[in-house]
Amino acid sequence: MASEGRPVLHYLDIGSLGRGEVIRLFLQDAGIDFEDKRYPFNDTWQATSKELQEKGISKTGKVPVLEYKGVLLAQHIPILRYLSRDLGAYDGTTNLEKYTVDAVADLYIDWRAEWASNLSKVSDGYKSKFLPDYYTVLSEYYGRSDGPFLLGDRISYADFAVYQSIDNDAGIGALPEFLPEQIVKFKKAFEERPLVAQYLQSGRKTSA
Repeated sequence: MASEGRPVLHYLDIGSLGRGEVIRLFLQDAGIDFEDKRYPFNDTWQATSKELQEKGISKTGKVPVLEYKGVLLAQHIPILRYLSRDLGAYDGTTNLEKYTVDAVADLYIDWRAEWASNLSKVSDGYKSKFLPDYYTVLSEYYGRSDGPFLLGDRISYADFAVYQSIDNDAGIGALPEFLPEQIVKFKKAFEERPLVAQYLQSGRKTSA
């Protein structure tokens, strides 16, 4: 059973890469104080994973897992949806807006599967075909409003996932040299959000 106190994020110690960073960005922006518990991703991880299962923290031994208000939450996009509903923010207000946010989150999930398969070596197909198509489709969604966010001037949980894809593509040297104008505008606005900017400027370090 999760603690009722301060939220705890369990994830790998892999810097800004991966699914846990999406949740960190969200928690930072929402102003939620949390314990950032990072585990070494080395030859000790298999034993750590088993221990997390034995303790009942992770059913699968995989992370991220967020201990939040007495419940254990797994799977990073469902975690963002849960937090959005709990906070009454970061989502659409109409059924169509909610659909749009969910649809873009699904695009991100498809992106992540391709990105993970290119971690060790970026393929020409990923860099020259998949990514240009991905960012073009995203720009069409972002272009439906005046921006800079998916829902115009209101940020949604999907924006955190989209930012992560931009950041992680840059991290593996795959980000296209020229991004669509809507995506450039979004990235700038996202990084200028006060609590996000503070976190990024800190070197992505959170308090213990």
